[in-house]
Amino acid sequence: MAESVELPGRLAILPFRNKVLLPGAFIRIRCTSQSSVKLVEQELWQREEKGLIGILPVQDAAGTTSMDSMLSQGVGSESCERSSNAQVSTSDAHKVDGKNPSEVIHWHNRGVAARALHLSRGVEKPSGRVTYIVVLEGLCRFNIEELNTRGPYCTAKISPLEMTKSEMEQVEQDPDFVTLSRQFKAIAMELISILEQKQKTGGRIKVLLETLPFHKLADIFVASFEISFEEQLCMLDSVDPKVRLSKATELVDRHLQSIRVAEKITQKVEGQLSKSQKEYLLRQQMRAIKEELGDNDDDEDDLASLERKMQNAGMPSNIWKHAQRELRRLKKMQPQQPGYNSSRVYLDLLADLPWQKASEEQEMDLKAAKDHFDCDHYGLVKIKQRIFEYLAVRKLKPDARGPVLCFVGPPGVGKTSLASSIAAALGRKFIRISLGGVKDEADIRGHRRTYIGSMPGRLIDGLKRVGVCNPVMLLDEIDKTGSDVRGDPASALLEVLDPEQNKSFNDHYLNVPFDLSKVIFVATANRMQPIPPPLLDRMEVIELPGYTAEEKLRIAMQHLIPRVLDQHGLSSAFLQIPEDMVKLVIQRYTREAGVRNLERNLAALARAAAVRVAEREQAVSVSKDVHKITSPLLDNRLAEGAEMEMEVIPIGVNNHEISNAFRIASPLVVDEAMLEKILGPPRFDDREAADRVATPGVSVGLVWTAFGGEVQFVEATSVVGNGELHLTGQLGDVIKESAQIALTWVRARVADLKLAAAEETDLLQGKDIHIHFPAGAVPKDGPSAGVTLVTALVSLFSQKNVRADTAMTGEMTLRGLVLPVGGVKDKVLAAHRYGIKRVILPERNLKDLVEVPAAVLSSLEILVAKRMEDVLEHAFDGGCPWRQHQHSKL
Repeated sequence: MAESVELPGRLAILPFRNKVLLPGAFIRIRCTSQSSVKLVEQELWQREEKGLIGILPVQDAAGTTSMDSMLSQGVGSESCERSSNAQVSTSDAHKVDGKNPSEVIHWHNRGVAARALHLSRGVEKPSGRVTYIVVLEGLCRFNIEELNTRGPYCTAKISPLEMTKSEMEQVEQDPDFVTLSRQFKAIAMELISILEQKQKTGGRIKVLLETLPFHKLADIFVASFEISFEEQLCMLDSVDPKVRLSKATELVDRHLQSIRVAEKITQKVEGQLSKSQKEYLLRQQMRAIKEELGDNDDDEDDLASLERKMQNAGMPSNIWKHAQRELRRLKKMQPQQPGYNSSRVYLDLLADLPWQKASEEQEMDLKAAKDHFDCDHYGLVKIKQRIFEYLAVRKLKPDARGPVLCFVGPPGVGKTSLASSIAAALGRKFIRISLGGVKDEADIRGHRRTYIGSMPGRLIDGLKRVGVCNPVMLLDEIDKTGSDVRGDPASALLEVLDPEQNKSFNDHYLNVPFDLSKVIFVATANRMQPIPPPLLDRMEVIELPGYTAEEKLRIAMQHLIPRVLDQHGLSSAFLQIPEDMVKLVIQRYTREAGVRNLERNLAALARAAAVRVAEREQAVSVSKDVHKITSPLLDNRLAEGAEMEMEVIPIGVNNHEISNAFRIASPLVVDEAMLEKILGPPRFDDREAADRVATPGVSVGLVWTAFGGEVQFVEATSVVGNGELHLTGQLGDVIKESAQIALTWVRARVADLKLAAAEETDLLQGKDIHIHFPAGAVPKDGPSAGVTLVTALVSLFSQKNVRADTAMTGEMTLRGLVLPVGGVKDKVLAAHRYGIKRVILPERNLKDLVEVPAAVLSSLEILVAKRMEDVLEHAFDGGCPWRQHQHSKL
């Protein structure tokens, strides 16, 4: 413990935010700011045992507490503030703890001198900032006479506040002080005895109580309590030993009372636990007595009803034995035990699962199924034919293990509705499991029951919800699964979709095998590429291309318009959309593979009609004795001043029929002006391709995306430079390599193609080439843009425009061969949607045109190319420069 020390006239000041260090107390702080590090280094580190500093409390103006220091076991926080006043603004002084410079900080006028008991120096990486960890011991109080702000840290002129030895001896003879000392000792001994029973640490405190003066013990005891900052300041300001001892006695007594209250609460809780144990024993005895008397009421027993439910679930014998063991374990548990609820939920799941319950399949009528598919889905002839083959096999052999169908296509082409129609044709229940964004293997296999909040996987949960063991289960968006540290869901699906393995599927939560072989699995995806090859091998892929404009028209007239009118409370008596207007919507407002945007535009027309109908339906008061009749027809004629036409209403006609009789006489017919008013100006124009290729250096390519085929323009230009190639448009590595190949091929055939004068040997001499793929926010990659890049470069160097009605696709080699590409069907449909008339394809892709609808092929001129020269011949009016050069020689 610190002895009396002689204080110097000036001390370096280390401010403590909302914290007080009392004499005799210890605190550990970490110094990180520049000013505090400088203070510790000069006043403590360099002076070693002789170093003394002053600890001065500071407080926020708002009274908020923001300190990081904790006594003995905590980490301290330091800060520094310099001012000549007791209240300063940090805008004119150093900031304290990095607070807002505009806040006001209050400095206390009294502090405590302290010395360092331990110092450690460290360096933060990678900043290299020096920090100190200091253990300080409070020594004695002092008063601030003058606070100095000059220098790297605060200093102050101080005066000591401690009494001399003679003065203290006089105080100890005071009867009031003697009485206060006895009271403090009695309360302190009682507190020490309680702490000795609880923490076994009262021995050291007893020694201090017998050896130290009471006025010093007061500071030490109070420093060990958690009290408010205001009470700490009050204790610091208690210079008079009698006042200090009185306040300490009050605080120690308060702490003692709080300990007594906590003991009472603990005893009460322990008594309640003992009562619960007693009730449990009594319940066990009561149950035993009821069993001896035969008076056990099963109907009232919740566990008995659960057992009957499990017996009726039809579990296999091995699973039933497992369930019985779990049930016996549950019966031995008390409802308050932690594992009771989890065991009960697990047994409920076992009882709810459809182990044997299956949908009764009706006698399948293939003709009725065909009519049902034709009614619900327009077009898709080959897809529906494959589904009918699947259904025919099911009819001949109901327990056949057919393939897992995977419908792959852009959004909005009817993948999910096809799966629902398969369930309806088979007479089975339908359940949809969404796999989009699933990254955790536990979503498929479930969580182990050892985890808190564990649950079964989505497959088992779906079977529980559908209630049968043979539903049609749709695995939607199977290409959107991911993988991370929690596992790979796609790998978990390998067992699910394998007919040889899924008969004993093991869910981690269920922990018993479940037979999935009776489930008919159907999957959907937008792309095949993200699906792992082993998983793709377990499925039969059926590609759904986009719809043609004619198919969209038929779908809109037969399906979309009736559904939209019904959803908006309308009928053909209110709104009529002619076929010509639907064609305009398809051509000018939608360019997609599916029909979702088309349906949204039709819904916008229906909403506009609903507003007009709702506004015109107003009641017309005919007379006091006649019901009010809704009649916009009457409103119009009264407004025009014409004679009112009378209609005889038969007796027995209700008000609803009367209202229908006076509905709008002429329905709202959509015309071109109404389209532009509601849907806005046309978003697409058939002149777009012609406008884009009006200058040399632009060609039209065809690409494939997850949303179907798209038309991609490629732009090339040259600028003064050093022969470099610049590529923009958020391109991938493959397409960048295709651009480099295209440029190399063109440079190698400068003379053949007559792209430069005879004296020029290098196209890139003194110039740079910049190739851009518009729509820069969309990532692009793939090899099929090779022929398009070459065409754009030849157009740039020859200053000849590419034909605006021609689009192309194909990969090229360094020798000029045109290689086949994928997605030909979607690309041809995209060209048809954009109004392209001529499409250049690789010769080896001709076989893929069999899948393209005949109506589309009849409106397009398909041009094949084996070499790059063939592409250029078709892309330019009059042929490419190479061909023209040969003709001129002839």
